[in-house]
Amino acid sequence: MIIVMKKGAAPKEGRAVIGRIKELGYTPHPIHGKERTVIGAIGDERGKFVLQTLESLPGVERVVPILKPYKLASREVKPERTVVRIAPGVAVGGHRLLVIAGPCSVESEQQMISTALAVKLAGAHVLRGGAWKPRTSPYAFQGLELKGLKILRKAGDRAEMPVITEVMNPQDVEAIAEYSDVLQVGARNVQNFTLLKRIGKSKRPILLKRGMMTTITEFLMSAEYCLSEGSRQVILCERGIRTFEDSTRNTLDLSAIPVLRERTHLPVVVDPSHATGVAAYVPPMSCAAVAAGADGLMIEVHPTPEKALSDGPQSLTFEKFADMMAIVRPFVEAAGRAL
Repeated sequence: MIIVMKKGAAPKEGRAVIGRIKELGYTPHPIHGKERTVIGAIGDERGKFVLQTLESLPGVERVVPILKPYKLASREVKPERTVVRIAPGVAVGGHRLLVIAGPCSVESEQQMISTALAVKLAGAHVLRGGAWKPRTSPYAFQGLELKGLKILRKAGDRAEMPVITEVMNPQDVEAIAEYSDVLQVGARNVQNFTLLKRIGKSKRPILLKRGMMTTITEFLMSAEYCLSEGSRQVILCERGIRTFEDSTRNTLDLSAIPVLRERTHLPVVVDPSHATGVAAYVPPMSCAAVAAGADGLMIEVHPTPEKALSDGPQSLTFEKFADMMAIVRPFVEAAGRAL
């Protein structure tokens, strides 16, 4: 249920509604808009009729059922789009297109610092790098772990950029949050509900990648896990889905962008690197993603892709990344945004 407060309702009236929601056994989630506040009441739907009694409380305009299975992620709860603030001057979901760039894996300090400086110069806003790497093969490079995390942070500080890295284990959330400005949930963990609940309690923004065989509804339900634990800073990432086509690593679902923008207030980022698996396809798919309404791009960049320990074929060189940023700019401007 959504409890819509009257325009100009007093703060004490909102607190009274929140208190009553708790008394009824539901969890309140207040969302403050520009003109009014709405309060989501989340809990057992079998007794939701009792929430209709809240319409009699001072300051309440109406009580509305939430029709979607994902409650807090839906535009029924929050019609206006969410802007997630990552660092001072860096946000996603607003006028400026967010660009996240960096290698799949942190390999060395020199690699990360040179990459950070190069992508920053080309116009990127957030530095990416994997410290813990979930790989299909147990024999593939698994990442430098804590050492890699510290290198990533050092490189970000050197270039004055916020950083993002993946979290795989619920027990590592707090430690990784000390170093990383954004916590990423990878495609393989999109339905790791224990991790989603734990990461939803963190104070950091969360980038949630869509699974290879995850429907949009399932994707939004995963976001709901994070939101239900108190997070208000969830970013969705389309990174390709598994289909019968084998010419690319995955199939980039561009239609997911307008569908998600219609159904949820959360910002949507696209990862054309993992979607295509081919560096040459990344620039055109980046342009297509921007044209379809993406709020940001996540691009893999490596100083020497042919020597990369993971995902070299889909990584852009520094020069190719700078070229891509120039290519995508007219599409950004045509979409009414800025880089």
